[in-house]
Amino acid sequence: MTMDRLLMLLILVPAAGAVLAVMVRDRAARVVSTLVAAGAAALAVEVIVKTYPAGAKVAMGTLPWLGRKVVLFGLMLDPLSALMLAVITVIGFLVVLYSTEYLGPRNREHAAENGQSRYYFWLLLFLAAMVGVALSPNLLQMFVFWEMTTLCSWALISYWQTERALRAGYKALILTHLGGLAFMVALVVMFVSVKSFDFAALAALRPGLQTAVFVLLLVAALAKSAQLPFYTWLPDAMEAPTPVSAYLHAAAMVKAGVYLMARVAVSNPAVPHAGPVVMLVVSAATISVAVFLYLFQDDLKRLLALSTIAHLGSILMLIAVGLLGSTLAYQGAVLHIACHGVGKALLFLSVGAVAYATGTKSISALGGLGRKMPLTAVAFLVGAFAVTGVPPFAAFWSKFFMLAGALALGGVAGIVAAVVIVLDSLISFGWFLYVAQRVFFGEPALGKAYTSDPPAPMALSLIVLMILSVAAPLLALPLVKLLSL
Repeated sequence: MTMDRLLMLLILVPAAGAVLAVMVRDRAARVVSTLVAAGAAALAVEVIVKTYPAGAKVAMGTLPWLGRKVVLFGLMLDPLSALMLAVITVIGFLVVLYSTEYLGPRNREHAAENGQSRYYFWLLLFLAAMVGVALSPNLLQMFVFWEMTTLCSWALISYWQTERALRAGYKALILTHLGGLAFMVALVVMFVSVKSFDFAALAALRPGLQTAVFVLLLVAALAKSAQLPFYTWLPDAMEAPTPVSAYLHAAAMVKAGVYLMARVAVSNPAVPHAGPVVMLVVSAATISVAVFLYLFQDDLKRLLALSTIAHLGSILMLIAVGLLGSTLAYQGAVLHIACHGVGKALLFLSVGAVAYATGTKSISALGGLGRKMPLTAVAFLVGAFAVTGVPPFAAFWSKFFMLAGALALGGVAGIVAAVVIVLDSLISFGWFLYVAQRVFFGEPALGKAYTSDPPAPMALSLIVLMILSVAAPLLALPLVKLLSL
Protein backbone atom coordinates (compact mmCIF):
# COMPACT_ATOMS: atom_id res chain seq x y z
CA MET A 1 0.00 0.00 0.00
CA THR A 2 1.34 3.45 -0.91
CA MET A 3 2.39 5.85 1.82
CA ASP A 4 -0.32 8.41 1.03
CA ARG A 5 -2.99 5.73 1.56
CA LEU A 6 -1.41 4.56 4.81
CA LEU A 7 -1.35 8.11 6.12
CA MET A 8 -4.98 8.66 5.11
CA LEU A 9 -5.96 5.44 6.87
CA LEU A 10 -4.49 6.77 10.11
CA ILE A 11 -7.29 9.36 10.14
CA LEU A 12 -10.02 7.37 8.39
CA VAL A 13 -9.76 4.17 10.46
CA PRO A 14 -10.54 5.76 13.86
CA ALA A 15 -13.11 8.11 12.27
CA ALA A 16 -14.93 5.17 10.66
CA GLY A 17 -14.57 3.21 13.89
CA ALA A 18 -16.28 6.05 15.77
CA VAL A 19 -19.27 5.91 13.42
CA LEU A 20 -19.45 2.12 13.72
CA ALA A 21 -19.16 2.22 17.52
CA VAL A 22 -22.18 4.49 17.86
CA MET A 23 -24.23 2.25 15.54
CA VAL A 24 -23.82 -0.95 17.57
CA ARG A 25 -24.69 -2.00 21.11
CA ASP A 26 -22.47 -1.20 24.05
CA ARG A 27 -20.73 -4.60 24.23
CA ALA A 28 -20.02 -4.64 20.51
CA ALA A 29 -18.77 -1.04 20.75
CA ARG A 30 -16.06 -2.19 23.16
CA VAL A 31 -14.81 -4.84 20.75
CA VAL A 32 -14.97 -2.54 17.71
CA SER A 33 -13.17 0.27 19.53
CA THR A 34 -10.38 -1.97 20.81
CA LEU A 35 -9.74 -3.39 17.34
CA VAL A 36 -9.84 0.05 15.72
CA ALA A 37 -7.47 1.59 18.27
CA ALA A 38 -5.09 -1.37 17.92
CA GLY A 39 -5.22 -0.98 14.14
CA ALA A 40 -4.44 2.74 14.37
CA ALA A 41 -1.46 2.08 16.64
CA ALA A 42 -0.14 -0.64 14.30
CA LEU A 43 -0.54 1.66 11.28
CA ALA A 44 1.30 4.45 13.08
CA VAL A 45 4.23 2.20 13.94
CA GLU A 46 4.35 0.95 10.36
CA VAL A 47 4.45 4.39 8.74
CA ILE A 48 7.03 5.68 11.23
CA VAL A 49 9.32 2.72 10.60
CA LYS A 50 8.84 2.89 6.82
CA THR A 51 9.55 6.60 6.51
CA TYR A 52 12.32 6.98 9.11
CA PRO A 53 14.33 9.19 8.97
CA ALA A 54 13.15 11.15 5.92
CA GLY A 55 9.41 11.23 6.65
CA ALA A 56 6.72 11.74 4.04
CA LYS A 57 4.53 14.53 2.69
CA VAL A 58 1.31 14.25 0.69
CA ALA A 59 -0.75 17.11 -0.81
CA MET A 60 -4.39 16.40 -1.70
CA GLY A 61 -6.03 19.39 -3.34
CA THR A 62 -5.70 23.18 -3.20
CA LEU A 63 -7.79 26.29 -2.56
CA PRO A 64 -7.33 28.31 -5.81
CA TRP A 65 -10.20 30.63 -4.93
CA LEU A 66 -8.05 32.20 -2.22
CA GLY A 67 -5.91 33.74 -4.93
CA ARG A 68 -3.06 31.25 -5.16
CA LYS A 69 -2.37 27.58 -4.62
CA VAL A 70 -3.03 27.01 -0.91
CA VAL A 71 -3.11 23.37 0.18
CA LEU A 72 -6.68 22.31 1.01
CA PHE A 73 -5.74 19.03 2.64
CA GLY A 74 -2.49 17.15 3.04
CA LEU A 75 -0.48 15.00 5.39
CA MET A 76 3.06 15.47 6.65
CA LEU A 77 5.13 13.01 8.63
CA ASP A 78 8.49 14.20 9.93
CA PRO A 79 10.41 13.41 13.15
CA LEU A 80 8.30 15.80 15.25
CA SER A 81 4.93 14.59 13.96
CA ALA A 82 6.15 10.96 14.12
CA LEU A 83 6.88 11.28 17.83
CA MET A 84 3.51 12.91 18.48
CA LEU A 85 1.77 10.28 16.37
CA ALA A 86 3.36 7.44 18.35
CA VAL A 87 2.27 8.96 21.67
CA ILE A 88 -1.29 9.55 20.44
CA THR A 89 -1.92 6.12 18.97
CA VAL A 90 -0.09 3.84 21.40
CA ILE A 91 -1.48 5.47 24.54
CA GLY A 92 -4.84 5.77 22.78
CA PHE A 93 -4.98 2.00 22.28
CA LEU A 94 -4.03 1.32 25.92
CA VAL A 95 -6.70 3.74 27.14
CA VAL A 96 -9.39 2.11 24.97
CA LEU A 97 -8.33 -1.33 26.24
CA TYR A 98 -8.45 -0.08 29.83
CA SER A 99 -11.90 1.46 29.24
CA THR A 100 -13.44 -1.87 28.27
CA GLU A 101 -13.42 -2.91 31.93
CA TYR A 102 -13.39 0.48 33.61
CA LEU A 103 -16.80 1.36 32.11
CA GLY A 104 -18.69 -1.51 33.66
CA PRO A 105 -20.95 -2.55 36.55
CA ARG A 106 -18.03 -3.44 38.87
CA ASN A 107 -16.73 0.13 38.97
CA ARG A 108 -17.43 1.27 42.56
CA GLU A 109 -17.06 4.93 41.70
CA HIS A 110 -19.12 5.06 38.49
CA ALA A 111 -20.93 1.86 37.56
CA ALA A 112 -21.78 2.20 33.86
CA GLU A 113 -23.42 -0.30 31.56
CA ASN A 114 -25.30 2.00 29.18
CA GLY A 115 -24.05 4.84 27.04
CA GLN A 116 -20.77 3.19 26.13
CA SER A 117 -21.39 3.54 22.40
CA ARG A 118 -21.51 7.30 22.92
CA TYR A 119 -18.27 7.17 24.92
CA TYR A 120 -16.38 5.21 22.27
CA PHE A 121 -17.75 7.40 19.48
CA TRP A 122 -16.25 10.53 21.02
CA LEU A 123 -13.05 8.77 22.09
CA LEU A 124 -12.31 7.37 18.61
CA LEU A 125 -13.31 10.65 16.95
CA PHE A 126 -10.87 12.38 19.27
CA LEU A 127 -8.16 9.89 18.25
CA ALA A 128 -8.81 10.72 14.58
CA ALA A 129 -8.71 14.46 15.31
CA MET A 130 -5.42 14.20 17.21
CA VAL A 131 -3.86 12.22 14.36
CA GLY A 132 -5.04 15.04 12.10
CA VAL A 133 -3.35 17.62 14.35
CA ALA A 134 -0.09 15.65 14.31
CA LEU A 135 -0.04 15.11 10.55
CA SER A 136 -1.25 18.55 9.43
CA PRO A 137 1.13 20.18 6.92
CA ASN A 138 -0.03 23.75 7.62
CA LEU A 139 -1.70 25.88 10.27
CA LEU A 140 -5.11 26.03 8.57
CA GLN A 141 -5.57 22.27 8.55
CA MET A 142 -4.21 22.00 12.09
CA PHE A 143 -6.80 24.55 13.22
CA VAL A 144 -9.67 22.45 11.83
CA PHE A 145 -8.54 19.32 13.69
CA TRP A 146 -7.63 21.44 16.73
CA GLU A 147 -11.23 22.58 17.06
CA MET A 148 -12.44 18.99 16.64
CA THR A 149 -10.41 17.98 19.69
CA THR A 150 -12.04 20.80 21.66
CA LEU A 151 -15.49 19.50 20.75
CA CYS A 152 -14.60 15.91 21.68
CA SER A 153 -13.10 17.04 24.98
CA TRP A 154 -16.33 18.85 25.89
CA ALA A 155 -18.40 15.73 25.17
CA LEU A 156 -16.10 13.38 27.10
CA ILE A 157 -15.70 15.63 30.15
CA SER A 158 -19.51 15.81 30.32
CA TYR A 159 -19.91 12.05 29.86
CA TRP A 160 -21.41 11.24 33.29
CA GLN A 161 -24.07 13.95 32.75
CA THR A 162 -23.93 15.16 36.36
CA GLU A 163 -24.23 18.88 37.05
CA ARG A 164 -20.53 19.13 37.94
CA ALA A 165 -19.51 17.22 34.81
CA LEU A 166 -21.68 19.38 32.57
CA ARG A 167 -20.30 22.58 34.12
CA ALA A 168 -16.73 21.32 33.73
CA GLY A 169 -17.35 20.42 30.10
CA TYR A 170 -18.72 23.85 29.25
CA LYS A 171 -15.90 25.58 31.11
CA ALA A 172 -13.30 23.59 29.16
CA LEU A 173 -15.13 24.31 25.91
CA ILE A 174 -15.27 28.07 26.52
CA LEU A 175 -11.71 28.55 27.77
CA THR A 176 -10.06 26.38 25.13
CA HIS A 177 -12.19 27.99 22.44
CA LEU A 178 -10.85 31.39 23.47
CA GLY A 179 -7.48 30.02 22.44
CA GLY A 180 -9.05 28.82 19.21
CA LEU A 181 -10.19 32.36 18.47
CA ALA A 182 -6.63 33.62 18.93
CA PHE A 183 -5.48 30.86 16.57
CA MET A 184 -8.04 31.96 13.97
CA VAL A 185 -6.96 35.61 14.19
CA ALA A 186 -3.34 34.53 13.68
CA LEU A 187 -4.38 32.62 10.56
CA VAL A 188 -6.20 35.65 9.13
CA VAL A 189 -3.27 37.99 9.81
CA MET A 190 -0.82 35.57 8.21
CA PHE A 191 -2.90 35.06 5.11
CA VAL A 192 -3.66 38.73 4.60
CA SER A 193 0.03 39.54 5.01
CA VAL A 194 1.80 36.75 3.10
CA LYS A 195 -1.00 34.72 1.44
CA SER A 196 0.11 31.50 3.15
CA PHE A 197 -0.86 29.18 6.00
CA ASP A 198 2.47 27.33 5.99
CA PHE A 199 4.18 26.79 9.33
CA ALA A 200 7.25 28.58 7.99
CA ALA A 201 5.23 31.57 6.72
CA LEU A 202 5.74 33.27 10.05
CA ALA A 203 9.29 34.06 8.95
CA ALA A 204 7.97 36.06 5.97
CA LEU A 205 6.19 38.58 8.21
CA ARG A 206 7.85 41.83 9.23
CA PRO A 207 9.38 41.59 12.74
CA GLY A 208 6.62 43.38 14.68
CA LEU A 209 3.93 41.30 13.00
CA GLN A 210 5.97 38.14 13.57
CA THR A 211 5.91 38.76 17.29
CA ALA A 212 2.18 39.54 17.26
CA VAL A 213 1.29 36.33 15.39
CA PHE A 214 3.66 34.31 17.58
CA VAL A 215 1.92 35.65 20.70
CA LEU A 216 -1.52 34.88 19.23
CA LEU A 217 -0.45 31.29 18.57
CA LEU A 218 1.03 31.20 22.07
CA VAL A 219 -2.35 32.24 23.51
CA ALA A 220 -3.94 29.34 21.63
CA ALA A 221 -1.31 26.99 23.08
CA LEU A 222 -1.74 28.37 26.60
CA ALA A 223 -5.49 27.77 26.50
CA LYS A 224 -5.16 24.27 25.07
CA SER A 225 -2.38 23.29 27.48
CA ALA A 226 -4.09 24.82 30.53
CA GLN A 227 -1.47 27.46 31.31
CA LEU A 228 -1.95 30.83 32.99
CA PRO A 229 -4.46 32.46 32.81
CA PHE A 230 -6.56 29.57 31.42
CA TYR A 231 -5.34 26.77 33.70
CA THR A 232 -8.48 26.40 35.86
CA TRP A 233 -10.38 24.34 33.29
CA LEU A 234 -8.07 21.33 33.61
CA PRO A 235 -8.55 20.49 37.33
CA ASP A 236 -12.32 20.85 36.85
CA ALA A 237 -12.13 18.55 33.80
CA MET A 238 -11.26 15.70 36.18
CA GLU A 239 -15.02 15.09 36.33
CA ALA A 240 -14.44 13.07 33.15
CA PRO A 241 -13.99 9.28 33.29
CA THR A 242 -10.44 8.54 34.39
CA PRO A 243 -9.36 6.97 31.05
CA VAL A 244 -10.43 10.23 29.37
CA SER A 245 -8.32 12.19 31.85
CA ALA A 246 -5.35 9.91 31.16
CA TYR A 247 -5.65 10.34 27.41
CA LEU A 248 -7.06 13.77 26.63
CA HIS A 249 -5.86 15.65 29.67
CA ALA A 250 -2.40 14.16 30.12
CA ALA A 251 -1.13 12.44 26.96
CA ALA A 252 -2.91 13.95 23.97
CA MET A 253 -5.18 17.00 23.79
CA VAL A 254 -3.26 19.19 26.23
CA LYS A 255 -0.12 18.18 24.35
CA ALA A 256 -1.60 19.73 21.20
CA GLY A 257 -0.78 23.17 22.59
CA VAL A 258 2.88 22.41 23.22
CA TYR A 259 3.03 20.56 19.89
CA LEU A 260 1.81 23.71 18.11
CA MET A 261 4.61 25.77 19.63
CA ALA A 262 7.17 23.03 18.97
CA ARG A 263 6.08 23.04 15.31
CA VAL A 264 6.19 26.84 15.09
CA ALA A 265 9.66 26.84 16.67
CA VAL A 266 11.21 24.21 14.40
CA SER A 267 9.72 25.95 11.34
CA ASN A 268 10.71 29.49 12.41
CA PRO A 269 13.88 29.30 14.54
CA ALA A 270 14.74 32.96 13.91
CA VAL A 271 11.55 34.42 15.42
CA PRO A 272 12.20 37.71 17.33
CA HIS A 273 13.18 37.05 20.94
CA ALA A 274 10.28 39.02 22.43
CA GLY A 275 7.87 36.13 21.75
CA PRO A 276 9.99 33.40 23.39
CA VAL A 277 10.67 35.66 26.38
CA VAL A 278 6.92 36.08 26.92
CA MET A 279 6.48 32.30 26.63
CA LEU A 280 9.27 31.65 29.14
CA VAL A 281 7.85 34.08 31.71
CA VAL A 282 4.27 32.79 31.45
CA SER A 283 5.30 29.14 31.60
CA ALA A 284 7.62 29.68 34.58
CA ALA A 285 4.78 31.46 36.41
CA THR A 286 2.39 28.63 35.55
CA ILE A 287 4.78 26.01 36.93
CA SER A 288 5.13 27.98 40.18
CA VAL A 289 1.36 28.31 40.66
CA ALA A 290 0.68 24.65 39.83
CA VAL A 291 3.35 23.32 42.20
CA PHE A 292 2.09 25.58 44.99
CA LEU A 293 -1.46 24.26 44.52
CA TYR A 294 -0.23 20.65 44.93
CA LEU A 295 -0.18 21.24 48.67
CA PHE A 296 -3.93 21.85 48.93
CA GLN A 297 -5.30 18.88 46.96
CA ASP A 298 -7.11 15.95 48.51
CA ASP A 299 -8.39 14.54 45.21
CA LEU A 300 -5.82 12.37 43.45
CA LYS A 301 -6.97 13.30 39.95
CA ARG A 302 -6.89 17.04 40.65
CA LEU A 303 -3.34 16.60 41.97
CA LEU A 304 -2.37 14.84 38.74
CA ALA A 305 -4.05 17.58 36.70
CA LEU A 306 -1.95 20.25 38.43
CA SER A 307 1.15 18.14 37.88
CA THR A 308 0.26 17.98 34.18
CA ILE A 309 -0.07 21.76 34.06
CA ALA A 310 3.42 22.11 35.54
CA HIS A 311 4.94 19.64 33.06
CA LEU A 312 3.31 21.34 30.10
CA GLY A 313 4.72 24.59 31.40
CA SER A 314 8.17 22.98 31.50
CA ILE A 315 7.85 21.92 27.86
CA LEU A 316 6.81 25.41 26.76
CA MET A 317 9.55 26.99 28.85
CA LEU A 318 12.26 24.85 27.24
CA ILE A 319 10.85 25.45 23.73
CA ALA A 320 11.32 29.14 24.54
CA VAL A 321 14.88 28.45 25.69
CA GLY A 322 15.41 26.62 22.40
CA LEU A 323 14.24 29.63 20.42
CA LEU A 324 16.62 31.78 22.43
CA GLY A 325 19.55 29.69 21.21
CA SER A 326 19.69 26.17 22.70
CA THR A 327 18.83 23.28 20.39
CA LEU A 328 19.50 20.83 23.23
CA ALA A 329 16.79 22.46 25.33
CA TYR A 330 14.35 22.19 22.43
CA GLN A 331 15.17 18.50 21.97
CA GLY A 332 14.62 17.92 25.68
CA ALA A 333 11.23 19.65 25.51
CA VAL A 334 10.10 17.47 22.59
CA LEU A 335 11.43 14.32 24.28
CA HIS A 336 9.44 15.27 27.39
CA ILE A 337 6.21 15.14 25.35
CA ALA A 338 6.68 11.37 25.08
CA CYS A 339 8.26 10.77 28.49
CA HIS A 340 5.64 12.71 30.40
CA GLY A 341 2.86 11.21 28.27
CA VAL A 342 3.56 7.60 29.26
CA GLY A 343 4.34 8.39 32.90
CA LYS A 344 1.31 10.57 33.49
CA ALA A 345 -1.03 8.18 31.65
CA LEU A 346 0.26 5.45 34.00
CA LEU A 347 -0.44 7.63 37.04
CA PHE A 348 -3.97 8.45 35.91
CA LEU A 349 -4.82 4.84 35.12
CA SER A 350 -3.39 3.78 38.50
CA VAL A 351 -5.69 6.28 40.19
CA GLY A 352 -8.53 4.96 38.05
CA ALA A 353 -7.81 1.46 39.36
CA VAL A 354 -7.92 2.80 42.94
CA ALA A 355 -11.27 4.51 42.36
CA TYR A 356 -12.57 1.43 40.51
CA ALA A 357 -11.85 -0.74 43.56
CA THR A 358 -12.64 1.67 46.39
CA GLY A 359 -15.14 4.20 45.03
CA THR A 360 -13.04 7.19 46.08
CA LYS A 361 -10.05 9.28 44.96
CA SER A 362 -9.70 11.11 48.27
CA ILE A 363 -6.14 10.97 49.60
CA SER A 364 -7.32 11.40 53.20
CA ALA A 365 -9.83 8.53 52.91
CA LEU A 366 -7.34 5.99 51.54
CA GLY A 367 -4.58 3.98 53.14
CA GLY A 368 -2.88 0.62 53.10
CA LEU A 369 -3.97 -0.25 49.56
CA GLY A 370 -0.55 -1.65 48.66
CA ARG A 371 -1.25 -4.87 50.54
CA LYS A 372 -4.39 -5.61 48.53
CA MET A 373 -3.47 -3.89 45.28
CA PRO A 374 0.27 -4.52 44.78
CA LEU A 375 0.23 -4.08 40.99
CA THR A 376 -1.57 -0.75 41.28
CA ALA A 377 0.83 0.41 44.00
CA VAL A 378 3.87 -0.47 41.89
CA ALA A 379 2.31 1.19 38.83
CA PHE A 380 1.67 4.41 40.78
CA LEU A 381 5.25 4.49 42.09
CA VAL A 382 6.70 3.80 38.64
CA GLY A 383 4.53 6.57 37.18
CA ALA A 384 5.61 8.96 39.93
CA PHE A 385 9.28 8.14 39.35
CA ALA A 386 8.79 8.42 35.58
CA VAL A 387 7.36 11.96 35.68
CA THR A 388 9.53 13.38 38.47
CA GLY A 389 12.79 12.36 36.80
CA VAL A 390 14.16 9.47 38.87
CA PRO A 391 16.76 7.49 36.88
CA PRO A 392 16.44 5.30 34.88
CA PHE A 393 12.80 6.21 34.27
CA ALA A 394 11.57 8.24 31.32
CA ALA A 395 11.55 11.86 32.46
CA PHE A 396 15.06 11.62 33.90
CA TRP A 397 16.41 11.65 30.35
CA SER A 398 14.16 14.41 29.05
CA LYS A 399 14.84 16.55 32.12
CA PHE A 400 18.56 15.87 31.70
CA PHE A 401 18.36 17.28 28.16
CA MET A 402 16.23 20.20 29.34
CA LEU A 403 18.52 21.11 32.22
CA ALA A 404 21.67 20.71 30.12
CA GLY A 405 20.12 22.86 27.39
CA ALA A 406 19.14 25.59 29.84
CA LEU A 407 22.62 25.67 31.38
CA ALA A 408 24.20 25.66 27.92
CA LEU A 409 22.21 28.79 27.01
CA GLY A 410 23.24 30.56 30.20
CA GLY A 411 22.18 34.13 30.89
CA VAL A 412 19.08 35.07 32.85
CA ALA A 413 16.75 32.93 30.72
CA GLY A 414 18.89 29.80 31.05
CA ILE A 415 19.39 30.19 34.79
CA VAL A 416 15.68 30.83 35.44
CA ALA A 417 14.69 27.77 33.41
CA ALA A 418 17.28 25.56 35.15
CA VAL A 419 16.26 26.70 38.65
CA VAL A 420 12.54 26.19 37.91
CA ILE A 421 13.16 22.67 36.53
CA VAL A 422 15.21 21.63 39.56
CA LEU A 423 12.80 23.05 42.13
CA ASP A 424 9.77 21.58 40.35
CA SER A 425 11.42 18.14 40.23
CA LEU A 426 12.41 18.19 43.92
CA ILE A 427 9.04 19.39 45.21
CA SER A 428 7.10 17.03 42.93
CA PHE A 429 9.22 14.04 43.94
CA GLY A 430 8.74 14.74 47.64
CA TRP A 431 5.02 15.34 47.33
CA PHE A 432 4.36 12.26 45.20
CA LEU A 433 6.27 10.11 47.72
CA TYR A 434 4.11 11.58 50.49
CA VAL A 435 0.92 10.84 48.56
CA ALA A 436 2.06 7.29 47.74
CA GLN A 437 2.81 6.66 51.41
CA ARG A 438 -0.64 7.94 52.44
CA VAL A 439 -2.55 5.93 49.84
CA PHE A 440 -0.65 2.66 49.54
CA PHE A 441 1.17 2.16 52.84
CA GLY A 442 0.26 2.33 56.49
CA GLU A 443 -2.91 0.93 58.00
CA PRO A 444 -5.86 0.04 55.71
CA ALA A 445 -8.55 2.71 55.82
CA LEU A 446 -11.46 1.08 53.99
CA GLY A 447 -11.88 -2.36 55.52
CA LYS A 448 -11.76 -5.74 53.81
CA ALA A 449 -14.35 -5.14 51.08
CA TYR A 450 -11.86 -3.61 48.69
CA THR A 451 -9.38 -6.33 48.00
CA SER A 452 -7.92 -6.64 44.54
CA ASP A 453 -6.03 -5.19 41.63
CA PRO A 454 -8.07 -4.33 38.51
CA PRO A 455 -9.27 -6.87 35.91
CA ALA A 456 -6.97 -8.13 33.14
CA PRO A 457 -7.51 -5.41 30.45
CA MET A 458 -6.87 -2.65 32.98
CA ALA A 459 -3.90 -4.51 34.48
CA LEU A 460 -2.39 -5.11 31.03
CA SER A 461 -2.56 -1.39 30.22
CA LEU A 462 -0.74 -0.63 33.49
CA ILE A 463 1.97 -3.21 32.78
CA VAL A 464 2.63 -1.95 29.23
CA LEU A 465 2.80 1.65 30.44
CA MET A 466 5.26 0.63 33.16
CA ILE A 467 7.49 -0.88 30.47
CA LEU A 468 7.15 2.26 28.35
CA SER A 469 8.03 4.38 31.38
CA VAL A 470 11.52 2.95 31.05
CA ALA A 471 11.67 2.37 27.28
CA ALA A 472 10.10 5.61 25.98
CA PRO A 473 13.37 7.59 25.79
CA LEU A 474 15.07 4.76 23.88
CA LEU A 475 12.24 4.75 21.34
CA ALA A 476 11.87 8.53 21.06
CA LEU A 477 15.50 9.67 21.01
CA PRO A 478 16.24 8.59 17.41
CA LEU A 479 13.45 10.93 16.29
CA VAL A 480 14.33 13.74 18.69
CA LYS A 481 17.97 13.81 17.65
CA LEU A 482 16.89 14.61 14.08
CA LEU A 483 15.35 17.91 15.25
CA SER A 484 17.36 21.11 15.30
CA LEU A 485 16.76 24.86 15.42
